[in-house]
Amino acid sequence: MTKAAYRDHLGRPIVAITGMGVITSLGQGLQDNWAALTGGVSGIHGITRFPVEGLNTRISGTVDFIDLPVENPVERSFAYARETTDEALAQAGLSRDFGGPLFLAAPPIEPDWSDRFALADRAPPSQRPGDAYDRFLSVLRDKPEPALHEAWAFGAISERLADRFGTRGLPVTLSTACASGATAIQLGVEAIRQGRTDRALTVGTDGSVTAEALIRFALLSALSTQNDPPTKASKPFSKDRDGFVIAEGAATLVLESLESAIARGAKVLGILKGCGEKADHFHRTRSSPDGGPAIATIRAALEDAGIDESGIGYINAHGTSTPENDKMEYLSMSTVFGEKLAGIPVSSNKSMIGHTLTAAGAVEAVFSIQTMLTGTLPPTINYTNPDPAIVLDVVPNVKRDARVTAVLSNSFGFGGQNASLVMTAEPA
Repeated sequence: MTKAAYRDHLGRPIVAITGMGVITSLGQGLQDNWAALTGGVSGIHGITRFPVEGLNTRISGTVDFIDLPVENPVERSFAYARETTDEALAQAGLSRDFGGPLFLAAPPIEPDWSDRFALADRAPPSQRPGDAYDRFLSVLRDKPEPALHEAWAFGAISERLADRFGTRGLPVTLSTACASGATAIQLGVEAIRQGRTDRALTVGTDGSVTAEALIRFALLSALSTQNDPPTKASKPFSKDRDGFVIAEGAATLVLESLESAIARGAKVLGILKGCGEKADHFHRTRSSPDGGPAIATIRAALEDAGIDESGIGYINAHGTSTPENDKMEYLSMSTVFGEKLAGIPVSSNKSMIGHTLTAAGAVEAVFSIQTMLTGTLPPTINYTNPDPAIVLDVVPNVKRDARVTAVLSNSFGFGGQNASLVMTAEPA
């Protein structure tokens, strides 16, 4: 190949994906996840991790099959990321001495209430209003507890991953709400395009389902309360959707410059062709109802990829199953693609795995690449009562065989954090 063949339409290095790993409530590893996802299997189940009596939402997509030395969100998030990174590096044919930067999307975790109460029981009596944290700190000064500190320090996840996998430079931990996984990928793409590295490790992980997290989302009226049966609760783009299902998972993508990947004889799984990112100042949690920022995000991704609307053959939708977000996403897609949207299959992985929050953009990017590699479109399950105001080909209930060479994956998060990725098949 000529040097020009390794450059995109703007003269930047083309970014290839050479390794992928994934964990969701459907199972561990790409093979098991893909078989379940394309089979229309749901991983949503009743919560057993903590008591749910009296709660309106009693279901989730937690990952409960990974052995942990300590049960807390930081340890879970690290374990999921560790396992998916091992899988991705093995597929890429790379050792744990990775030699490139790490970009990690991780949940902003707070101490569990049980830990706070335990500290409060040991703390001296209050001397003034608002001195709770001073009292907590005084306890830890008297008797430092490294394990407790690590359970609270979500930024330590990236440091542990960097030590384990031999990444280069200071690891980056980021949180852009539900767009975090896609943002981590975008940072890896930019590092390669700018010539700062030939490869990057991009990870999205989230093991933060706790009683407090569930209650907080429930207070926002964001969660589905259709608990019975759990597998029917997540129903994106359906008329009777009532909220998302909180879930966990992780995904890792190994990104390399196409030139570097070809030079070392790596198998190229796909190309990260374009990234778009826009902020939305409309509301702390709600997306702008006019879809303006989401529209701009999709258009930015297409422009960055150097393709127009006719070049997209499949859309992996954000598709949360919340009434407002699904409506906004449909408005954004129909505005960008116009009449072409009727001919573009659109499906939501969240109908089966729930919303993996910080990990969602990375998990769905892996499934988007797998769609192109296998020629199989995952279904949107539970689609039995279509919303007449949202006219989409959602690949209803059953997978579909179709050759796709370009995919758009959307991630539209709380606080107006919007990111879209355009991925294409390996160039000839």
